[in-house]
Amino acid sequence: MAPVAPLASLPAAAAAPVIAPAPGLLDRAQRFIEDNQKVILIGAGVAAAAGAGYYLYSRSGSAGPGPSTGAAAGGAAPATGSSKNKKKKKSKKNDKFLKGEGAEGPLLEEIKPKATEGAEDYLEGVPDAAGLASMPDVARNSLGATLKDRGNKLYAKKEFKKAVECYTKAIEVSVKKDAVFYSNRAACYTNYAPPEYELCVKDCDEALKLDRTYVKALKRRATALERLDRDEEAVRDFTACTIIERFQDEQAAAAVERCLKKLATRRAKDLLTSRETKLPSPTFISSYLAAFRPHSKPELPENPTQGDQTLMLAFDALEAADYVHTVSFANEAIEQGISWKVGQAEAYNLRGTFKFLIGDSLGAKADLEKSLELVPNFVQSWVKIASVHMELGDAVSAFGDFETAIRHNPDDADIYYHRGQVFFIMGEHDKAIADYQKSIELDDTFIFTHVQAAVAQYKMGEVAKSMAAFRRILKQFPDRGEPSNYYGEILLDQQKFQESVERFERSIELDKSRKPRNVLPYVNKALALFQWKQDIGAAESLCKEALAIDPDCDVAVATLAQLSLQQGKIEAAIQWFEKSGTLARTEGELVNAITYEHASRAQAAFLQNFPEYAERLGQIAQAA
Repeated sequence: MAPVAPLASLPAAAAAPVIAPAPGLLDRAQRFIEDNQKVILIGAGVAAAAGAGYYLYSRSGSAGPGPSTGAAAGGAAPATGSSKNKKKKKSKKNDKFLKGEGAEGPLLEEIKPKATEGAEDYLEGVPDAAGLASMPDVARNSLGATLKDRGNKLYAKKEFKKAVECYTKAIEVSVKKDAVFYSNRAACYTNYAPPEYELCVKDCDEALKLDRTYVKALKRRATALERLDRDEEAVRDFTACTIIERFQDEQAAAAVERCLKKLATRRAKDLLTSRETKLPSPTFISSYLAAFRPHSKPELPENPTQGDQTLMLAFDALEAADYVHTVSFANEAIEQGISWKVGQAEAYNLRGTFKFLIGDSLGAKADLEKSLELVPNFVQSWVKIASVHMELGDAVSAFGDFETAIRHNPDDADIYYHRGQVFFIMGEHDKAIADYQKSIELDDTFIFTHVQAAVAQYKMGEVAKSMAAFRRILKQFPDRGEPSNYYGEILLDQQKFQESVERFERSIELDKSRKPRNVLPYVNKALALFQWKQDIGAAESLCKEALAIDPDCDVAVATLAQLSLQQGKIEAAIQWFEKSGTLARTEGELVNAITYEHASRAQAAFLQNFPEYAERLGQIAQAA
């Protein structure tokens, strides 16, 4: 069984370049994500605007065998392309922003004076404590304003320490405290050599106690927090700036993205060094394995060793979809020693496969290379090591692997299917179709080659041909649930909601007795009902039903996170994103799960700190 994920959901890195989403949903979601990075700030608008848009941002398209679908399968990298172009054009402005500067220099309030006269006697007229106590409040406040103006002049002259003295005195003498005094003094601290970012943060704290929507103080504190590597707090403040400014401040939006990336990358590295290795979900594993035609287990030699017998147990466990025991028996067999070369090559192929599935690409590469040293014409190992090379970003080596496999066996249909997958994810759909057709000529009984060819046609805009191909596939494989699921996705993309739901239900019915169960039609049906009838309750129930069957189904978890955001249940969404992180297979997947978790945390903090903006945020989400 090789289930397919819902549109814009299953990671290609998981299983391979495979079925891609139809253009409409992907394009809408892509545009949404590129819209000032709102997708990482407006949780309530994500699902409405982009369906399963979470994974559009989360998983880049790497190649490897296995049917799946979604933006990643179409090769959609994290949608930051347009924002990166903007950053290049505005790099100088961004540098100023990091220093707390605007177009006219430092972001000081009322930095009117360009002239510098009158700053020499900057503390002139300031009485001692006794004199200050005898002054009326109006006079004290007036003196405070004068001292602030002197501080501004000194700041313009870059005499930051003298300016700090003026602002400090302004704070001391004034009866009515002014947030500007603290914010301007904070700006001075960022210009010290070396900068005093901790003092800047403290002064911004005081300014924001007096005026909590004071955007300049928020920006200044956020910049200082970022410099102190307190990225989670920086994200909080930059997020607040962005929302308060109605997403018009591109520099603040870029800062959110930048800090989230640093925060997530750092946390991901820490987590990967400490967490235990675990297998991905059965849905994920079965999807990958089903991308290869059936491969009979090797025959035992006449006098098998204990290691030989253990290897057979590994293959028995694999056939029973008992993946935990498959791995343990394969490791044990290698440790015990296998007596014949073919058996050794099979063992390393099997262990390398599961290393690839858990995200250990280098370990997988080493095992597959060992398999090929033992049996150089082991075509499946060549195909799998091509997948590893693609995940490692080495497309040249991957295509070399396919050519080597063809030299060993030009009539192996799997080679052309998997090379077609790589072409597919690279967007070269005509080459992909040519390879799929070659694979079908060699063996027309493999369902996924037919499906991939039909989807490639759809991606090329040949909708009628694709739909006709799917109808033929449904007739050719009437007892298989996968074609109905795939066809349902194509129908869903065309907003043929009732027909798509019927297809997903048919897929569920046909596969109900399979082990492991294909849970992805449940999630697809959930998305269809949400898009069709906005029936969030039914969508959540279907996703939870999928998780009851496969507790580690990352697609269901991601969809539940989005449905929670759609309802404004940010804390629930955070919990689902945390769960998504525990299911992440690679560092990239973990980084993206952490990114969304902390983007949601920042939004939750904003709504807690600025409840009066909740309605505005909802309005922006509805318009997105």
